[in-house]
Parts: sequence; structure tokens; C-alpha cells
Amino acid sequence: MKTYIKLFIPAATLLLGMGMTSCVKDLDVTPLDPNISTEYTPIGLYNKCYANFAMEGNAGGGSTDIVAIDAGTTGLLRQMFNANELPTDEAICGWGDPGIATFVNNGYGADHPMLEMYYNRLYVGIDYCNQYVNVASDYDATMTAEVRMLRAIEYYLLMDAFGNIPFGLELAKPERYTRAQMYEWLVNEVLAIEPQLMDAKAKKSTDANYGRLDKAAAWMLLARLYLNAEVYTGEAKWAEAATYAKKVIDSSYKLNTTSVGGWSAYQMLFMGDNGETDAALEAIFPVKADGLTTTQYGASFFFIASTYGGEMHANPADPDATNGTSGAWSGNRARADLVLKFFPQAALDETKAPNVQSYDMTVAANDDRALFCGVDHTLNATDPSDFKTGFGVAKFNNFKTDGTAGHDATYPDTDFFLFRAAEAYLTYAEALFRQGQSAEALAVVNQVRARAHASALSSLTLKDICDEWSREFYFEGRRRTDLIRFGYFGGRNGYNWQWKGGVYTGTNFEEWRNIYAIPTKDLTANKNLQQNTGY
Repeated sequence: MKTYIKLFIPAATLLLGMGMTSCVKDLDVTPLDPNISTEYTPIGLYNKCYANFAMEGNAGGGSTDIVAIDAGTTGLLRQMFNANELPTDEAICGWGDPGIATFVNNGYGADHPMLEMYYNRLYVGIDYCNQYVNVASDYDATMTAEVRMLRAIEYYLLMDAFGNIPFGLELAKPERYTRAQMYEWLVNEVLAIEPQLMDAKAKKSTDANYGRLDKAAAWMLLARLYLNAEVYTGEAKWAEAATYAKKVIDSSYKLNTTSVGGWSAYQMLFMGDNGETDAALEAIFPVKADGLTTTQYGASFFFIASTYGGEMHANPADPDATNGTSGAWSGNRARADLVLKFFPQAALDETKAPNVQSYDMTVAANDDRALFCGVDHTLNATDPSDFKTGFGVAKFNNFKTDGTAGHDATYPDTDFFLFRAAEAYLTYAEALFRQGQSAEALAVVNQVRARAHASALSSLTLKDICDEWSREFYFEGRRRTDLIRFGYFGGRNGYNWQWKGGVYTGTNFEEWRNIYAIPTKDLTANKNLQQNTGY
């Protein structure tokens, strides 16, 4: 069973974290309510910094630290998915929640409610980390380095999504940092943190320190920063991206190649016992979940429940079960453009992508990663509001490799691997290719494909690499970033997908939409800020 250290989060911590850009320095305040304790413990603050990635609020599923109509929508990973998958060639959703449709058709603006939640959630997490660093940094040097890494990851996600953002580490109104300034701060900060982290060591949940960030997390974030440096600063850093990706590849973190119980090595990365099997040895930053102790609607439960309808079932040994949880929300599904990356022949003949369950789909595709359900679904999402137009995605589930479900009927045990080793392999391959080392890059890409039992490629182009990122990482909350790096997102690039720009056949949209708007409420609250171009 996977659990966090027991969370002890004083109420004052939550109250001080509520402001979007408060960047709190200390806890020396007198609350209006005399029943609120202002005491804190370093362990409590430390755990809260990690928990911000995994849970919406202290009381588990249904609670939240930030204001929202629906607490479950405030999860960090849930809004990371919405911001980075729904506007792309991978995912589509027809729910009527405010903001879903404008994600899907690339029409988002400065008052987008879900982007505001994503922004707020990340800044709340930064507040928690700032609190720890400012009041408890002397408690344990390694823990402090981890908290600084968590803060760096949150600042990275903000910079990637919103570009020019509020930045602060103290109790003061934050300054506006340009994207280039944030990039420079992040690189310097992670380089400073790295020596203070634990040595890189792959772990399972039964090992000490599973779920804690170590040096490999710093290398992975640096590799991601350098891979996208040309987007963020205008200057490419391919050699640096390759260097840090190779450090991860040379560590004990490896691609999982062990299959258990008929489940493929790839599928095992997204299952209810992924922390206990060899799949965990690929997890550089597992956001931990436990169906009893870390309940949530905005992390792995969202990735599971939102992608299933009742017609789907991921476990061939139990056709009456859906995904190992009680949730099948009929929401997010695949755009045809994603499925065509596995079945290119279906572009001319839809029947070439079969209407079968996911475990038969992988056989038809000759690729373990093609975890789509075509039963009662059409390939083409002709109606965004109809879940059955567009193939279902059965990538995530709460089954264990022995075929049983998790130990709670509702909430999953499935950890979400925010960083995993496969990212280092594809980063390394892309960085090599962009430096003219195509043969070496091809060999690395084929290592990733071999794990999925996909046939080896005989040659390689940049478009092939972009497609491989999608085949390996679809629905994991990164596609928008990859499309921008390859020049395939906003602007007159001619790379279209269904419903891009609000047109079924796809159309270009403005390049300034590569960066999201600073939420209007924060612009009003902080006159140091400026709205991003176009909004």
C-alpha cells in the first residue's frame, strides 16, 4: 500500500496559501478566528508541498484548497491535462463545463475558468513551498532541496503555459518576470539544487524514499528546459538537453520491459500496482495515490474515470469490470488524429482502425501503446458532445497485474508518473537528431518502440519524432508543449487536426495563443503584471 507520511497541515498554512500571488514569507500572523492554530511543523509543510500535486484538499476527495464551484476540478494534474491535451491533436471532450469547449476549439481568453484554476493551483503550491523554505529550511537540507525542486517544477509549468508570469520568493507583491527571465532563474535554481538532492536511484513503493525527488528529477527538468529553450528564449540548447537526458538514461531509472500477468510492460506504467512492480523503476517523479489515504478527483482518478464509458473494459480477464474504479464519466477521448498515428491506413478507410476493446486494439496496431476502445465508438469525433464519436482511451486503469482491482471501490491506487525515463530517451533522441546525429537518434527511438513491440523505424524525420512523442506520451499532459516546439501548434503552419480552430477539418489559429492569458483577476490585483500579447 502506498501512503504519504501522515499529513499535518495547520489551518494557517491553507489560509495563507489562498492568495494567487501572495508568496508568503512567514506564519507570524494573528488569525481573525481564535480557533485557528498558527503552529506548524516542518513535516507538515513538507508533506503539503508534495500533496499539492496529488490532492485538491486536506480532507481528500471533495475538498479543495482553492475556491471553485466543483472541488474536484481544482487538481493540478487535472488542469495540466486540460491545458495541454484538449487544445491539441490528441484529446477531445464534450462536457458542458465552462471552458471545455474553448479548450477544444482553441478559443480561450483571459477569463477562462479552468486556466484560472490551473494558475491558482500552481501558485498555491508555490506559496506552500515558499513557506517551507522561509520558516523550515534549516530542518533538513535534503528536504529543503526537494521543496525547492517542487517549486521549480510548478514555476516551470507556469512559465510554459503563461509565459511572462508573477515571480516571488518573499512576502511581497510579485514582480513580472519575462519567460526568458523565468527560464534563466529555473536553470540556475535547478543547477544549485541538484547537488543537495539524494543520489539518483530507482525505487519501488516498498523501498525507502519512493515518491521523493532525487537528482534524476533535477536532470529531467533541466533536460526539459533545455529541449524547449529555443521556444522560451530564442536560443537552442540541444547539446545541453542531450547531456542531462543521458544522465538519466545512464542512471538506474530504466524503461520498464517486464510484462506480468499478460499485461504489457507499457500498460503496467498506468495501473493500480505501478508502484509495486518493475514499472516503478521508470518513475522519476511518481505522484502517489492510495484509494484509502490520498483520495482525489484531480489526479490519477481523473485520468482513469474521465476517459471511460460503461461500454469500455480494460481487463480481458473480467469483462464485467470497467477500469477498476466506480468512475466512468464518458468525457475525454481520442481525436482521430491520435489514433491515425497507430493506424495511418484508416485515414482513407475508417474500418482499418477496428471497433474492438483496447487489449485487442494493441494487437491490431502491432504496438502495445495503442490502448484505444473502438467498441460502440466511431473513429471520427463528428460531434464533440457525443462521447462515442472518437475512440475511447483505456490507457489508465486501477487494476493490479494479478487482475484484481485496487483496495477501494471508488478511489484508485494508481500513481501518476509526472517524470518517467521514456522522456529522457525521446529527449536524447530529438536533441541528437537536431544536432545532425540522425543514426544515433534513430537507434534511441527504436529502443522506445521495441519496449512497445512496435516495429523498428528504418529512417527518421523531425515529424517522425513528433509523432513518437505522441505515441508514447498521449494523454499525459504534455502534447501542447511538444507541438509548439515542432512549430505545429499556433500560427500558419498548416498542421491541422479535427476541430482545430473550431472547424471540423481543422484550421490555423493565431500564434499568440501558444501562450495563455494571465487571468484577469490577477492583472487587477497586481499592477506589476502585463497581459500577454493578443489577449
